[in-house]
Amino acid sequence: MPKPLSLPFDPIARADELWQQRWGPVPSMGAITSIMRAQQILLAEVDAVVKPYGLTFARYEALVLLTFSKAGELPMSKIGERLMVHPTSVTNTVDRLVRSGLVAKRPNPNDGRGTLASITDRGREVVEAATKDLVAMEFGLGVYDAEECAEIFAMLRPLRVAAGDFEDAG
Repeated sequence: MPKPLSLPFDPIARADELWQQRWGPVPSMGAITSIMRAQQILLAEVDAVVKPYGLTFARYEALVLLTFSKAGELPMSKIGERLMVHPTSVTNTVDRLVRSGLVAKRPNPNDGRGTLASITDRGREVVEAATKDLVAMEFGLGVYDAEECAEIFAMLRPLRVAAGDFEDAG
């Protein structure tokens, strides 16, 4: 859990005011600063919940992805694609999960150069327990109701489409 700042003012609102005085109104500056701060807060909160399981949120996401696959395993390249991270990050994440006994790696029989990552029974136990804890704390978004969470999702969707994360079917 992040340590509360307990400032007597909103530092992002103050920065926005000072920005406007110096360079004029740029609403996107206040928005991006708020988004980045929210990301810091949420990552610290969810990492604190998964830490007792020897996980970070990135490792948790990889485990969840493996549980979503039919056989409990995926090629490393597919993990990177689905988690939208660089291959080096996938290797680091999976290797740490392997060292923890939560994932196993083996050569991909369908790709001579590729590697498959598969979740172990222990990995399944850990992901179930961590998920229960994350759901209980509403992934750090308990200050919002279901409708507001849906609004946040919808509001950020065009940004992800514009970044090329996926094609918007409408």
